[in-house]
Amino acid sequence: MKHSDPQEIATPEPETVLIVDDEAGIRHLLRRKFEREGYHCQEADGHEKAMSILATDPVALAILDVRMPGKPGTELLPEIKDAYPDTAVIMATAVTDVGVAVQCLKQGADDYICKPFNMEEVSLGVQRALEKRRLQLTVREYQQHLEEKVEEQTEEIRRLFLGAIEALVCALEAKDRYTAGHSRRVTDIALALGEELKLSTEELEDLRWGSLLHDVGKIAVDPTIQNKRDRLTQEEYEHVMIHAHVGAGIVKPVVNDRVVEMIERHHDFYDGNGLNQVTTRSEIPLAARVLTLADAFDAMTSDRPYRPAMSVDEALDEIRSCVGTQFDPTVAEALSSVMSRESRQSRLAESRT
Repeated sequence: MKHSDPQEIATPEPETVLIVDDEAGIRHLLRRKFEREGYHCQEADGHEKAMSILATDPVALAILDVRMPGKPGTELLPEIKDAYPDTAVIMATAVTDVGVAVQCLKQGADDYICKPFNMEEVSLGVQRALEKRRLQLTVREYQQHLEEKVEEQTEEIRRLFLGAIEALVCALEAKDRYTAGHSRRVTDIALALGEELKLSTEELEDLRWGSLLHDVGKIAVDPTIQNKRDRLTQEEYEHVMIHAHVGAGIVKPVVNDRVVEMIERHHDFYDGNGLNQVTTRSEIPLAARVLTLADAFDAMTSDRPYRPAMSVDEALDEIRSCVGTQFDPTVAEALSSVMSRESRQSRLAESRT
């Protein structure tokens, strides 16, 4: 049997990063940083040069200066996303323009970095954006592969792929002691609530996948903001909340619409006063209302960078104070019933030992 020569084994091509800024010093600074990290770099001083490079060289990620002479990055962004949807985009902005950058996130940008640059934060931002891009390309490849398979193989492929996304979520959470195990705990709580509310087997299965995958969009969230010890600013809060929309987009090719909507709406308020919310009360899917409460309850009873964990009783008191505003009264009542039953079972078990 002939063995392959190690020199014949193909090594992956370095990903190309396009740096678009009218200041040559900034382009050279970023280029040196990225080339040392193994990326292939291209530079453009404005719109025309950037589009010329994109037309001839596959670009994995583009960094766009928000304010440039001629066509600014805010106008170049939609043009790139329309013509080259597989190219990730990070906006480079002055601290005073963060609000503009957050608006760009809603228009398809993957992240933003602030001038003057903290080069380690820039490097992490590029890594996150490229990880998200790779995941999206994998989802697309799965979808194309799925269409080629016969019907009896479809469910097995789907199950394996969803398992891979679940493993990604767990790996992301494991990097931070504050979030480790969060999605699995939320799933356990949500399913207990679903059973208490007598959801059907099909509804429980949707709830299971929605709960396991609800935070996959946090791959696009800046961890320095997510783990901030102080209260978030409004702009930082809006940045963190993009994870619901991003996550729904990531899983959409491989789950049904009910699960997609559950993930996108899992931070909706019962009274309709959540961020960018347009529906209220029963218009919000029941599964999303269940996931909202399960997510909040686990967050309350877990340590966070800015506070220690609440006790179960403290968390239940906090939830009762938000019934009718943030939380569905019926779902909150189901949580009280589940917790009371678990407490009784725990006391009974202790009395037998």
